[in-house]
Amino acid sequence: MENISEALLKELIESVLEGRSVRPEGKAGLLLEEREKERDPTQLPYMDLPAKEDGGENRKEDDCGETDCPDMTAYDVREQYLVENPVNREAFADLKRNAPCRLGIGKAGARCKTLPMLQFQAAHSAAQDAVFSDVDPKVLEELGLFQVQTQCESKDIFLTRPDLGRKLNEEGLRLIKERCRQKPQVQLFVADGLSSAAVNANVKEVLPSMAQGLEGYGIEMGTPFFVKYGRVGVMDQISELTGARVTCVLIGERPGLLTAESMSAYLVFQGYVGIPESRRTVVSNIHGRGTVPAEAGAHIADVIKKILETEKSGTQLAL
Repeated sequence: MENISEALLKELIESVLEGRSVRPEGKAGLLLEEREKERDPTQLPYMDLPAKEDGGENRKEDDCGETDCPDMTAYDVREQYLVENPVNREAFADLKRNAPCRLGIGKAGARCKTLPMLQFQAAHSAAQDAVFSDVDPKVLEELGLFQVQTQCESKDIFLTRPDLGRKLNEEGLRLIKERCRQKPQVQLFVADGLSSAAVNANVKEVLPSMAQGLEGYGIEMGTPFFVKYGRVGVMDQISELTGARVTCVLIGERPGLLTAESMSAYLVFQGYVGIPESRRTVVSNIHGRGTVPAEAGAHIADVIKKILETEKSGTQLAL
């Protein structure tokens, strides 16, 4: 094969990242044409990264003159099929659509293909960022949430001492006693948990939808706030402090490689410190590819209504 110029090599690499094809000139181009003739026309077409809305016209250049790369997380793994010459393409594609994991990503020899490997690394990086980043202060300001903190003084302590993430510090205890309405029907708060990205992505839709649903049912909601470095168990101490009948926390869940933006809502009826975990009701997988945030808020309001009516939560509650 003749030598490929540096400019053409760069274009080929960019085409792999963008999911488009570039045909080199000369013998390299002829070789590609021969391979295309041999390809099975009945095989399921590759489903690559979506094209940019602006057609790439607004791609920016960095200080070195290099163009930016497409977002490696902007795809749905359930719809991406990269297997060449599958034995049963229809069954495999159907399996992928109902199994949110990395199936059917193809291989190059004994290794993964370049595109799914880059996507895997991007998903892993997004998961790490979700854990170690903080919730955007603008989100809290927009929702009117004041902030308290647990006994964790840093992210490292939060990750290594879960017990301290279940207890408020002295300042947090004082602020809640001073600023929160006592004995509400429902006490709602938000916590970063293990994914600040989940809070940033979802809470602006979940919280208003939930508040609207509760108002429609005539259910009184207490003063909402935000807990930094919070674990699920901190809701027990908050239940005792506010005297709420139902306590609800919207919290970022441990990120995975399908999404780093999954949020859950945990609810408990008349919680107290030391309450069994089986007494918690959870609405999970709140994110763009799971339970849509706005719909999740309405559903949480329905669950709260049922908890108040039955005076039960967790395994005692029949949904």
